[in-house]
Amino acid sequence: MPLWVRLRCGPTPRALAALALVLLAAVCLAVFHFWSVRPQAVRAPEAVEPGASAAVEDALRPGGAGPLPRPAAGVPPSPPPEAAGQIVVDVSGKVHRPGVQRLPAGSRVADALREAGGVRPGTDVTGLNRARVLMDGEQVVVGLPQAQAAAGTTGGAAGAPGPPGPAAPLSLSAATKEQLETLPGVGPVLAQHIIDHRTESGGFRSVDELRQVKGIGDRRFADLQPLVQP
Repeated sequence: MPLWVRLRCGPTPRALAALALVLLAAVCLAVFHFWSVRPQAVRAPEAVEPGASAAVEDALRPGGAGPLPRPAAGVPPSPPPEAAGQIVVDVSGKVHRPGVQRLPAGSRVADALREAGGVRPGTDVTGLNRARVLMDGEQVVVGLPQAQAAAGTTGGAAGAPGPPGPAAPLSLSAATKEQLETLPGVGPVLAQHIIDHRTESGGFRSVDELRQVKGIGDRRFADLQPLVQP
């Protein structure tokens, strides 16, 4: 091909520069495209508690966070942690710190005596059943003569050596609160229930009326029946 034809049809330096810019732009566009569609790691969503999500929703409402949601109707509130699984017993008599003691459910007489500071030196505890499981609201009397009836029946209290029970059954219509508390499994609360029933009904006409007193079931009635009279 003649020289003049090649010079006329050949690319000029300006055309070569423009072509180079176009190629460079195409390469940059391709690199950006492949970089934007590359696979990326995705984190799993964190678990959110129901209460937290409700608080976030309240915070996004106009006026700021509102009151916390109330529990559903019919669902009883949870008991306080310090009151759950506890019993209350009254330890009296010949101990170092007599009074009301709060113990874990399932505690025994030995645990109540330990919380009361222990038995005083010289006290006769021969008839005291320290392995007996305590019930809520009962009284543990140590070393007093009026506790002999309880010692002969359940081993919950101990007194001076003598017969295992009282000479005569205790009168439900005339006994004082302190005398009622000497019966097995009867503490200050149950003794007051017996007195309240006696006041409302005008006295006890039969021992079977003990079944109508709040807190006395079949088992406790069986323990008290031979020890009381109307």
